[in-house]
Amino acid sequence: MSFAAGAEQIVDFQRDIWTVSRLNAEARAILEGALPLLWVQGEISNFAEPPSGHCYFTLKDAGAQVRCALFRQRRRLLGFRPANGQQVLLRAQLTLYEARGEFQLRVEHMEPAGEGALRMELERRKRRLAAMGLFDAASKRALPPMPRQIGLVTSPNGAAVHDILTVLARRLPLVPVLIYPVTVQGDAAPRDITAALALANRRAECDLLILARGGGSLEDLMAFNDEGVAQAIRASLIPVLTGIGHEIDLSIADLAADRRAPTPSAAAELAVPAAADLRHRLGMLRRRLSGALDVRSRVARRRLDDASRRLRLRHPAARLEQLAQTADRLRQGLEQAMRRRLREQAMGLQRRRAALWAVAPQRRLPAHRLHLAALVQRLQSAGRSLVHRRGQRLETLVARLDALSPLAVLHRGYAIVVRERDGKVLRSPADVSPGERVDVRVAQGRLRAEVLATESEQWRDPAADGG
Repeated sequence: MSFAAGAEQIVDFQRDIWTVSRLNAEARAILEGALPLLWVQGEISNFAEPPSGHCYFTLKDAGAQVRCALFRQRRRLLGFRPANGQQVLLRAQLTLYEARGEFQLRVEHMEPAGEGALRMELERRKRRLAAMGLFDAASKRALPPMPRQIGLVTSPNGAAVHDILTVLARRLPLVPVLIYPVTVQGDAAPRDITAALALANRRAECDLLILARGGGSLEDLMAFNDEGVAQAIRASLIPVLTGIGHEIDLSIADLAADRRAPTPSAAAELAVPAAADLRHRLGMLRRRLSGALDVRSRVARRRLDDASRRLRLRHPAARLEQLAQTADRLRQGLEQAMRRRLREQAMGLQRRRAALWAVAPQRRLPAHRLHLAALVQRLQSAGRSLVHRRGQRLETLVARLDALSPLAVLHRGYAIVVRERDGKVLRSPADVSPGERVDVRVAQGRLRAEVLATESEQWRDPAADGG
């Protein structure tokens, strides 16, 4: 290694070389430590919400833009849904996304700015009034189909009053219009509108009230989003029809009214029917009335014809003819029933005679005699058979009895010795003493004897000896 190369290596050891990760981490620490949480206002663009739940977007104004990150934990705390083009106010921490080295804001809190905040407040107010039942459809009333006089609550100098009067004059010029002049914009407008509605109800000159105003910004229409105006509309005894702003404008007064029209001109269209429509309806009603009269006439004529026919049927002569015809029919039916009954009784008599003859004694006696003779023969045969069987059994029993009788043993030469004094049968010499008298039974009679002497000997069974 040369000297110059070694010197260059020594110089390299003395340098403080940073990695990119270290550089970005240090820059992030500097940014986050240099500035506290900031309030920043701008417009949302490039809004993205991946499945992770975090939100990423760009906050811009006319001259610059900055990347922003709203993490899921903070996103859940928002009271609205961010979208592109929305003006918002952020409370955020200035930081650096180290992986890309991007300068960004970490959003801690976000709320709509300008008109957006105003719309959020209106939405909260609508939800609260809806919970109070101020917008319930069940409490709303139908508009009168043909108002006698219309009350118009609006500014007398605005375009809305001109449009409404023009439409009313075109559709139905006979209906009078009473204007209750009010201011429709500014701090005093809600109070004027509420007072005009109360005055119209006290005077009770109209049977329909139209609350109207031309188009404008959300701030211009705030008088119709006042809670007091909504309460006055619901407290009105006269039905209220609203025509406020354009079709896309939906105020709290529209929700509280009995009927809402998208524009003042449309409110006038709903308030009264068109003269042409009335003429068409009158013509239709005339035709319906004429048709109904024709139908009623035909029905009445038919009922008259039916009544005349029933009257003819109820005439005494017609009634007598019917009764005579009924009597003839009943007589014929009675005769037929009697003939049928006689035939049935004759047939029944024949069946009973045949059945009686079938069980007559003179027909059954021969059969009974034959049966009795057969029974006698069977009884005699059974008696002879029974006597024969019993005789055979008796002979068998006699033979068995003779075989078992002691007398049969006597015929073989044996004798039965009985002691005379007590009649005891002697089986051993010890049972008698010399000089005692005994009775000896043999096959052909008896012997009386006296014992001269006794002698005992051991008796042996020949079979046991094998003999």
